[in-house]
Amino acid sequence: MSDIFHEIDEELRRDNLLKLLSRYWPYLAGVVVLALAIAGGIAGWRQHQLSARQAQSTQYAAALALAGHGKDAEAARLFGALAQESGGYPDLAAFEQAALAAKSNHSKQAIALYDHIAATNAHPTFRDLAVVLAAMQQMRAEADPGSVITKLKPLTVPGNPWRPTALELSALAKLKKGDKSGARQIYQGLAADPSAPPGLRARASEMVAALSS
Repeated sequence: MSDIFHEIDEELRRDNLLKLLSRYWPYLAGVVVLALAIAGGIAGWRQHQLSARQAQSTQYAAALALAGHGKDAEAARLFGALAQESGGYPDLAAFEQAALAAKSNHSKQAIALYDHIAATNAHPTFRDLAVVLAAMQQMRAEADPGSVITKLKPLTVPGNPWRPTALELSALAKLKKGDKSGARQIYQGLAADPSAPPGLRARASEMVAALSS
């Protein structure tokens, strides 16, 4: 008798399951289709990103090759186009484009490109590097030393990785202004700063000696 009741119980469970499946199947099918669509979209997006990075790598290498063969104008155009996109290669391309402008003695264009990087790049280290390079171009272009000092001031705070370089440039700008005392004070601090690179500390010590004589 127990076997009969067991079989009846199994049949009832099977019937209930079939009824539930028939009732909710459209919803289950929709969930499965949605899950497959999402998975396919993610896979497609990853493939798209991979293809985009490969294309950017090829374009960046082509621009470097052009620059290596002295075709700076063509290389700059290619770097400029790549810099309009997003990602690692476009970041590097923006710096390369500005460097080619500086190399061609187009200081105003180089400064504008570096300023654009400093204003728009998402990475603080890249932004600060662009500020330093823009300041260097301003010094070469005989820009107002005061504007160079003002531009570099945010980078001279303790803890900034570009602080020693920013201070050295600030000291040079003060010398151009005729402020020897202010420049010597900066050089003295750099000469005694253990976090500054050895070469920079050595230059600072030499400048302190020169300005003290």
